[in-house]
Amino acid sequence: MSDTILAVDETALLERVQAPEGQGRPILDAATRAPLGRAPEHTVHDLDDAVARARAAQPGWDALGHEERRALLLAVADRIEAEAEPLARLLSREQGKPLNGPNARFEVGACSAWLRATAATPLDPEVVVDDGEVHAELHYRALGVVGAIGPWNWPLMISIWQIAPALRMGNTVVVKPSEYTPLSVLALLSVMNEVLPADVLIGVSGDREVGARLASHADVDKVMFTGSTATGRRIVEASAGNLARLTLELGGNDAGIVLPGADPAAIAQDLFWGAFINTGQTCAALKRLYVHDSVYDDVVDALAGVAAQMPMGPGLDESNVLGPLQNRQQFDIVARLVDDARSDGARVVTGGAPAEELGELFYPITLIADATDGQAVVDEEQFGPVLPIIRYTDVDDAVARANRLEQGLGASVWGDRDTARQVAARIQAGTVWINSHGGVHPMIPFGGVKGSGYGLEFGAEGLKAVSAPQVING
Repeated sequence: MSDTILAVDETALLERVQAPEGQGRPILDAATRAPLGRAPEHTVHDLDDAVARARAAQPGWDALGHEERRALLLAVADRIEAEAEPLARLLSREQGKPLNGPNARFEVGACSAWLRATAATPLDPEVVVDDGEVHAELHYRALGVVGAIGPWNWPLMISIWQIAPALRMGNTVVVKPSEYTPLSVLALLSVMNEVLPADVLIGVSGDREVGARLASHADVDKVMFTGSTATGRRIVEASAGNLARLTLELGGNDAGIVLPGADPAAIAQDLFWGAFINTGQTCAALKRLYVHDSVYDDVVDALAGVAAQMPMGPGLDESNVLGPLQNRQQFDIVARLVDDARSDGARVVTGGAPAEELGELFYPITLIADATDGQAVVDEEQFGPVLPIIRYTDVDDAVARANRLEQGLGASVWGDRDTARQVAARIQAGTVWINSHGGVHPMIPFGGVKGSGYGLEFGAEGLKAVSAPQVING
């Protein structure tokens, strides 16, 4: 199907947010590399103005109270649902993910679902002591202005993860989207601002200098960032001057352990999507798979069988469920890691070379068997359609190997549930899934350990993370 002409509603949505003709930075369709639109190029001065406006709007927003803010968040969810299709089509073209499968339509649907869940989550004052002499309560108050710095892989959904709890608790939010996917995020904010009061939610599209200014701004009380560990460290340093609170969801190199006795055919589909959702461009995707020798060959074969059934191509083709890498930089990383693994003696089972017949940034699902720890494809986060599969014979050794890297975002254990739970308790990761990988829920806290960041999102813990605790004693 042709994707050279935008649907009317999509065109109108794009025109609302892109820079005027002759201005801005060109954004390309990730699949076709044809011009898509022009991203506004905001400056540090624009960022300062946005923070000042958000600061001025915050007391009035906070004064509305929880019930009114809840009602507005639900109304925002309604608006997103009303414009879901043009949002999904714009997201598909800019980010590259297909419309169907766990991709663009799924992501837009998650935005409204998270808003509704955040609106419904209770956070009542907690009585911490009431012994007849002392009565002390713990309350949660608005912080002020929250700076939200988002990634390019799930640009809409992760932006909502940052925005929804911040708004719910009475903060105003300044959003800095990724330079790779600004148009879809600005479009989402435009839809939300059809409902929200002025200056409660402001988007600023700019370069790294703008992001650095947001992280260090004296009038920003909280910074939420999803992205690489290296950038997260720079945000920690930048925030030292204003002592802004931080929630950092950083890089992941998630390990999975398949136990002896696991059924390869039964787990293959879930293993596949655990690794290759969003064509592998997910922080908490399965990125290295340790498989017991007794089931190793059968797991490799079962995964290869699933991979062969998954169509890849331009996202606006309704038949596809896998898309391109979003940008050239990430494509080059994936290609390098595969080439290094091949030269190191690993066995390429599927894929292994660019899918040039599909387009410039397409790389097929690549399963790498007989990989070993220490190889770059295992030790580095691929963030793409590549999965190294490592053989092991001793479960204790597999746990030690899973724990040996800096990252600790997620992990998974596959096999008998009771045994898997015992193994999971020994893995150093913020979340360990049993017989699945990467699923998130708006009421289940999510966050990393070690080099994967700190702070929790989702549910009541996520609301607390964007609040200032206050004890009233007496």
